[in-house]
Amino acid sequence: MKNNSPKDFVFGARAIIETIQSGKELDKLLVQKNLSNPLIKELIQAARDFRVPIVQVPVEKLNRVTRKNHQGAIAFISAIQYASLDHVIHEAYHSGKEPLLLMLDRVTDVRNFGAIARSAEGAGVDAIIVPFRGGAAINSDAMKTSAGALNYMPICREDHLGSTIQYLKDSGIQVIACTEKTDQLIYELNLTVPVCIILGSEEDGISAEYLKLCDHRGKIPMKGHIGSLNVSVSSALAIYEAVRQRG
Repeated sequence: MKNNSPKDFVFGARAIIETIQSGKELDKLLVQKNLSNPLIKELIQAARDFRVPIVQVPVEKLNRVTRKNHQGAIAFISAIQYASLDHVIHEAYHSGKEPLLLMLDRVTDVRNFGAIARSAEGAGVDAIIVPFRGGAAINSDAMKTSAGALNYMPICREDHLGSTIQYLKDSGIQVIACTEKTDQLIYELNLTVPVCIILGSEEDGISAEYLKLCDHRGKIPMKGHIGSLNVSVSSALAIYEAVRQRG
């Protein structure tokens, strides 16, 4: 939290309500646990109306962000405007191309996310799909690490990735898990068709729930002693394999 720039967050219930109503995208809202005064209730309702993720936290966590009079509420401002997945898919098909999407399951490191966005934008990925909760903050650090790629790369924030996977499949898009839990190499899969590649957290990979929903699984071959690659490196290898096949 200490790395956040003052420009990345706004504090105080009324100030946050006005920020929400102004149309600015918020990454998440931190609200002090067991606080339920009328202004906080108004803030929570506004956040729900505008689909801002709400996290109940102890006051100590708020104080680590700022010692100023936060009134039990701090909101983190997103560096981007989120895109509609429906629109992204429609535009890809309408332009005559095979959609190439990336989905991130619980990738929380801001610098990893920025590096992924940089590779994805360079590879012509149509959008990156992230969860409504549990993903990396899209802030100035992410923007910096992406080398500005987040200015051009559509990011779709979805309520439930399981439902999103099913929606993608219903839209004619094959869903491929980039995971070591398979004998098949990513290079052996057909990535020239409409495809969404899923990558998971470095701690435990892609959720078992989502792995079951995928059409195929592909792994990146590892020849050394290390069992896995950084998720940003894995994403670059996977999406550029799609670029190679499509080229």
